[in-house]
Amino acid sequence: MSERADFTEPTLDYWQDLSEEVPARFSASPPFRWGYPVRLPCGRILVLPLRALPDKGLAVASLIANQASHDVIAALADHMADEARWLGAELVVGLPTLGLAFAALVADRLGQPRHAPLGYSRKFWYDDALSEPVSSITSPEAGKRLRLDPNLLPLVQSRRVVIVDDAISTGTTAIAACRLLARLGAVVVGIVVAMKQTSRWREPLAALADSPPVRAAYGCPLFELKQDGWWPLQATMPDVP
Repeated sequence: MSERADFTEPTLDYWQDLSEEVPARFSASPPFRWGYPVRLPCGRILVLPLRALPDKGLAVASLIANQASHDVIAALADHMADEARWLGAELVVGLPTLGLAFAALVADRLGQPRHAPLGYSRKFWYDDALSEPVSSITSPEAGKRLRLDPNLLPLVQSRRVVIVDDAISTGTTAIAACRLLARLGAVVVGIVVAMKQTSRWREPLAALADSPPVRAAYGCPLFELKQDGWWPLQATMPDVP
């Protein structure tokens, strides 16, 4: 891999393996260069690439679930199911796009025969009343809406549901999902993600009338670039789980 001046690099080899210890080319403590190792509840290490944000000098640790190995996704789904189990949900609702890599696996581990996927694309039989506007840190375009297939409405109505996503960052997608599901008659008992990406989501989510608990396999702070590498901003480190 070619190194860059801002200590980031291409991500092809990331998210493929779990290790017992931090791999030799990465640091276990700041400053971090290229990758940030997180320890999962099972004790194994997953190294996440550092991805520079458009805001100069800031970065986040990244997980792209549909580029990860099956073993990594399965391990994260195990931990997410452990966090979801105590919520007593009757149904898993998966968020697009990357949350859908986990939703079916978590539902299966909870003994549920299916899950309810939300989506962004509008099929011709969809009803705009079953949608909610949303934006996110990686997909900020205007006009995007979170949608439920009308055929799935009876599946979520009057059910205790847990929302599953790959990460929670600003909280906008999770908040849109909570609002949509509440309008449709579901009771959101919690949100379970692989990663709490900083703590920026906490205050906006808390503003909801019935703010659900958020549980995660691991958490990551925001990083600031200094001359020797990336340093975590400790005030942005989320509580885990």
